[in-house]
Amino acid sequence: LCFSDPSQGAGSANLIADRNMAQAIGVIYDASDAYSSGIYDSFMEVAAAKGLNVVCETSFTADSKSDLSTQVAQCKDAGADLVFLPFYYTEAAQVLVQANKIGYKPTFFGCDGMDGILDVEGFDTALAEGLMRMTPFAADAKDEATQSFVAKYKEKTGGVPNQFAADADDGIYAIKAAMEKADVKPGMSASDVCEGMKSAMTEIKIDGVTAKGLTWEASGEPSKEPMVVKIENGDYAVVE
Repeated sequence: LCFSDPSQGAGSANLIADRNMAQAIGVIYDASDAYSSGIYDSFMEVAAAKGLNVVCETSFTADSKSDLSTQVAQCKDAGADLVFLPFYYTEAAQVLVQANKIGYKPTFFGCDGMDGILDVEGFDTALAEGLMRMTPFAADAKDEATQSFVAKYKEKTGGVPNQFAADADDGIYAIKAAMEKADVKPGMSASDVCEGMKSAMTEIKIDGVTAKGLTWEASGEPSKEPMVVKIENGDYAVVE
């Protein structure tokens, strides 16, 4: 159900370029993480093709992620008015804390791994105001499917679903659709079920909460377009 890493990087660069969101861009990424590095590589490729002005590229690793002050300072010193953060929300929270300490207030832009930053324990969510990220799901979207899912999720859990909950919901219905298409029956061998569903995945189409008319290529890539959300007043709002 998730975007591939390359598609997120390319999609982010295209959005930033097409909406003229920045004059100078800084990029911080996790060089030790395949997710982050994959997004970074594709972002830089499309950024170059689109003529984006990347003034700072800096990284960290799993061994050095406890202190990201140097990377933040490098982006500030380079004059970046937008900083692209293709990694997860725990490290992103550190970046925002450090930026606040040195009075640095660029636009911060992340990807789907950023979802959860408002729930980081001990993090002042006011520091995330204005942060933007790419996502396949926004709980405040007005379509009927999303509103129904959010209402049921709140009833069952008392909380608001994030994109990972939405992906899981769509995933279950994708499995159901593939089983029906493959005519899976009780008593079939695991290998027969597997082979049947592998073929069926490229033939099914579902309307989920993360995409409408969702289909899959043989590579496993889902056909879904991202939206951009922005944190406003401590919550996510869809950027039209």
